[in-house]
Amino acid sequence: MKTKTLVFLCSLLLSSVVPAQKLPIIKATSTSVDIKNDDKLAKNVWRIVPEEKLDVYTTSAKKVTFYTDIDSISFKIDPRKQYDFIILLNGKDSAKTRIRYQPSRLDILKGAGKYNAGDNRFIPQFTYQSADNPDLKKIREDLQLDSIAGKGTELSQIFNLLHWVHNLIRHDGGSNNPTLKNAIDLIKVCKAENRGVNCRMLATILNECYLSMGIRSRYITCMPKETNFDDCHVINMVYSKELDKWIWIDPTFDAYVMDENGNLLGIQEVRERLVKAQPLVLNADANWNRKNTQTKEGYLEGYMAKNLYRLETPLVSEYDTETWKKGKTVAYVELLPLDGIEQSPQKKESTNNVTGVTFTHYKTNNPDLFWARPEKMPN
Repeated sequence: MKTKTLVFLCSLLLSSVVPAQKLPIIKATSTSVDIKNDDKLAKNVWRIVPEEKLDVYTTSAKKVTFYTDIDSISFKIDPRKQYDFIILLNGKDSAKTRIRYQPSRLDILKGAGKYNAGDNRFIPQFTYQSADNPDLKKIREDLQLDSIAGKGTELSQIFNLLHWVHNLIRHDGGSNNPTLKNAIDLIKVCKAENRGVNCRMLATILNECYLSMGIRSRYITCMPKETNFDDCHVINMVYSKELDKWIWIDPTFDAYVMDENGNLLGIQEVRERLVKAQPLVLNADANWNRKNTQTKEGYLEGYMAKNLYRLETPLVSEYDTETWKKGKTVAYVELLPLDGIEQSPQKKESTNNVTGVTFTHYKTNNPDLFWARPEKMPN
C-alpha cells in the first residue's frame, strides 16, 4: 500500500512540472486583422485588443485564416473543438485569441425545415378588407394610387406600388413608430418631420395600398429562432391572381425573389429553397435607401435566413391594424417549425393595460393553413 501511494505522489509531482502546452504565436504591428472564412476574405474585420483576457471569434467556416499586417495563421475547423493562439502586437503585447465554431443562420434554418401539415388545431380563417371600405377608398384617392399603379397588368401594378413606397419613404430601423399607423398618416408624418420609419411601418403602408387597389396582401413578421431578439424583419406577401400564388415583396429593400428560370416566388418557396440549397435569384436593383445594393448572399442567405425561422401575420388584413385604441382587438397567427422553442400555448389572449388593446395569438405548425389562398371576393 505504501509503495503504491509513493508512486502516485511521484506521478503528481512530475505532472506538475511538465510545461503547459505552448500556443501558436503570430506577430503584428497593426491592430487591424483580415479574416478569411473558407474562400471569402473580409478586410479589417478584427481588432487586436491585448487588454482583453480572451477574444473569441465565432465562425461556421471549415477553414479560417487570420492575416495581420506581417503574419498569418490558419486552422481547419472541427465543430467539436476550439482553437487558441496568441497575437503578439509590436513584440510586447499579447492578445489571446480563440476561434470557435458556431453554426450559421442558414445552417440553423436548414435544421428547421419540418412542419406538420396535419396540425388541425383551430385557427380562424384569414380575411382581407374590401377595397370598398371607406378608409381604403380614401387611401386610393388621396394618394392617387390609380396613377401610381398604372393601367398595366396586375403584376406591373404590384411592382409599381412597391417601387413607389420604397422611393417615397426612407427606412430607419431605429426610429420610433408614430402614434397613427396607417398609410396616409405615416406618409404625412414622414414628410412633415423629414424622417423615415422602420420595416414594419413600410410594410404597413404598402399593405394598405395593395388592399385599397383590391390586391390581397398581408404583412409578415419574419423572426429568428430565439424568442428574445434585437432584430427581425417585416415584409409583404402579395397574392397575384395572374400567377395564382403568393409572391415575396419587400419595400425596405425594394426586393422580390425568383427561381433560376425567372419565376416569382413566395415567402414559403424562398424558405424551402434556402433549406434545400436550391437556386434563388434576387432582383438586380434590390437596395437599401437607394444607397446599398443587396446581394442574394447577404440578403437571402444571411439576413433573411436568420429571420425566416418563425413567421407571424395578422389574422385580419385591414386598414389601421396597429393604431392602438382602447377596446380594440387584434389577432396574430405564428407559423412554427416542429423544433421551434415555444410551441404552446396554441392560443393566448392578453390585454395591454396601457393601450387597452386585447391581443390574441395563435400558433400552428401547419403551413397549408398559414399560406392559404384568399377566398374569392369582389374587387
